Amino acid sequence: MPLPPPPSPPAPHRRHEGPLWPVLATGAAGLTAILVLTVLGLADAGAAIAALVVVAGATALVLIAADRRAEAEADGAEPAAAGASAEAPPYAALINALPDPILVISASEPDDLTGRRYVFANSAARELFRIDRSEGLLVSVLRDPQLLDAVDEALFAARDGETIYETGGVQSRVFRALVRPMGLALDGAHLALLSFRDETELRQVERTRADFLANASHELRTPLASLTGFIETLRGHARADEAVRERFLSIMQIQADRMNRLIDDLMSLSRIELNEHIAPSDEVDLVGAVADVVDAVGPLARERGVKLEVKAPPKGTARVVGDRDQIVQVAQNLVDNALKYSSLGGVISVVIQAGLSAEAAATGLRPDAARLSLLTPDHTGETYAVLRVSDQGPGIAREHLPRLTERFYRVEGQKSGERSGTGLGLAIVKHIVNRHRGGLAVESVLGEGATFSVYLPQIAQHTAETVDRRETVIKV
Repeated sequence: MPLPPPPSPPAPHRRHEGPLWPVLATGAAGLTAILVLTVLGLADAGAAIAALVVVAGATALVLIAADRRAEAEADGAEPAAAGASAEAPPYAALINALPDPILVISASEPDDLTGRRYVFANSAARELFRIDRSEGLLVSVLRDPQLLDAVDEALFAARDGETIYETGGVQSRVFRALVRPMGLALDGAHLALLSFRDETELRQVERTRADFLANASHELRTPLASLTGFIETLRGHARADEAVRERFLSIMQIQADRMNRLIDDLMSLSRIELNEHIAPSDEVDLVGAVADVVDAVGPLARERGVKLEVKAPPKGTARVVGDRDQIVQVAQNLVDNALKYSSLGGVISVVIQAGLSAEAAATGLRPDAARLSLLTPDHTGETYAVLRVSDQGPGIAREHLPRLTERFYRVEGQKSGERSGTGLGLAIVKHIVNRHRGGLAVESVLGEGATFSVYLPQIAQHTAETVDRRETVIKV
């Protein structure tokens, strides 16, 4: 790969370089003629002196004008030369077109850590590291010790290097970093080429497979053991006892249903995690999606004597970037959880707000509540639409809040009876919201209920300046 050409030296101050001999010859001839006429007495001395002054002045003026014109031409040429020297190297367009992030790194001394610079970064690298310039200090971009060691080996020991580089943030990505030495630049600096190959999806597939097998084997063991025990009992002394047989068959049906739900939730979670690093791109009306969930849950809420109260702006004013099926799944899980922990006569509040900042979206409703952000988006400068689901159930103690989105985690004392579940609902919510580059927060007061808030990036044309903030209250 050719190296960038060295910068051109500054153009020297140029005087006029055109053919001046006609001007000088004409002036010299005029002066000679006047002198000859004066010596021969054919011209008055005073007139001769005046003529000499006129000829000399005219010649000088011509020379000055020519010199200034040449300076102006030189000044006009210097910016063009500077622009030409600032042009990108010839290989820039080729590297910029590559999908993999690539950095060209330069360093002079092994002991000068601040002397390591990236002298070229292609478009993919600038996007990955969120930098605006194609050159700068390497430590401002990379801080991974293992990767920096590999870069040093390539720079000063001329050895190829390879390591795994994982980005930070909630949408973590995994890259295989490859370092290759490039010899010396024209100024004597050592050069190395650093490229990144995205292996996020491959690693995610491996992790998802391992997690699924571990979770399935662990969580299915208990209901399977229960089923095995009941089958042995029914084959033994309970074979002829119709009442016992019916009771055991009913319990077995419940366990089988629980295993089905568990497998469905595990499969759903695995699919979500597999594509979690790929942000959705469709437009979804959050109000319409939540309305579908409320309509579906309404009959069950009435059966349990629980009221659903919905506050939302008009449809179309809270549009978000997302996958509609997954957003419906988020709303469904939150409303199901609220319904599960609501008692007879309770009220579930479902509120949708539009045009909020990330800070306003994560702000709690009650100052006396225990509050925690379970997921915070990497970019908080956007505008968000918010879904808040509140119940009047037993609430959640402060010490349990950090673990609510763990797989299979259930608050002690809420693991049996009508509140049984797979323990994967909030984990699914968190991973879906993460895929949508949104946030998740919870607040709770013991004995008075809990509120879960999900906020998702809003479509640009529906920001706080244009959104209709009127709310419609619907009771189900």
